[in-house]
Amino acid sequence: MQLGLIQLVHEDSHPSPPGHPENAARMQRALDYVCASDMAGDLLEIKPKGIDSTTSISGGHDKKYIDRLRNVSVSEWGYLDSDTYISPRSFSAAWETASAAAEAIDLIISGEVKRIHLAGRPPGHHAERDHGMGFCLINNTAVAAEHACRKHGLHRIAIVDWDVHHGNGTQHIFYERDDVYYISMHHYPFYPGSGATAERGSGKGTGFTLNIPLPGGSGDDIYLEAFENRIIPELESYQPELVIIGSGFDAHNRDPLGGMELSEEAFGKMTALLVKVADRYSSGRILSIFEGGYDPEGNARSLYYHLRELEKD
Repeated sequence: MQLGLIQLVHEDSHPSPPGHPENAARMQRALDYVCASDMAGDLLEIKPKGIDSTTSISGGHDKKYIDRLRNVSVSEWGYLDSDTYISPRSFSAAWETASAAAEAIDLIISGEVKRIHLAGRPPGHHAERDHGMGFCLINNTAVAAEHACRKHGLHRIAIVDWDVHHGNGTQHIFYERDDVYYISMHHYPFYPGSGATAERGSGKGTGFTLNIPLPGGSGDDIYLEAFENRIIPELESYQPELVIIGSGFDAHNRDPLGGMELSEEAFGKMTALLVKVADRYSSGRILSIFEGGYDPEGNARSLYYHLRELEKD
């Protein structure tokens, strides 16, 4: 099966300050590795056409925040907070990546490409409705899910986020909704401080958030046990029409920020379990979105095992 691949590294339009861990090299090395691997022939490169995603982006974010972000004026680098930098063309890069997430949903729902991996910067899952943080400007995952709901009328979307940091932005955007089930496994306590077990949603969304906080140093056995005994049963019950993966690779044992001990093979095994769920309930439809991961070599190996399972029939 051909796996769609969107590459929006934005080395020039979203350059990082010297020494910042969120930089183009962390993603480019991984992409170069898989594009030179034995699966290269199964990767279908997709060039986004630049659809109008204003409605879906505004659905996930407050319009006033998007307007402020668009109008930020910096000559070189500025900061939204102590971690989150912005340069003169960063808004354009963030908008293009978020729009590509929506376009990927169109391709998947149409059946043109069953599975797509979006490798785009800046990352997104920490961006909340009214502010960016944690290296993130626009929440790409939330935009994709919102687009699937608004344009395509889906009612059961599962987001599984295994980035080492809790996706506070994604959780908060969908916290009171039952059409998006947000599931996160993450290092805890850790940045950004959210993601406790008791956070299960509110109102109509009660029971449609699942957090699996894990102690530092957790490895393959702990992650896979959580997947098999908690995440997969929840997905089997929910029967999602679409699966979106927040595929951060910063839980890899080489990562300088994560504090976890996952092997690259573990990312493949978790992916294989989600593919089975998608094949059963979602017509195989999966969108994977690159989030964190700050060791280029660890990212490369992890992305290889992740994509190798996604491209299997």
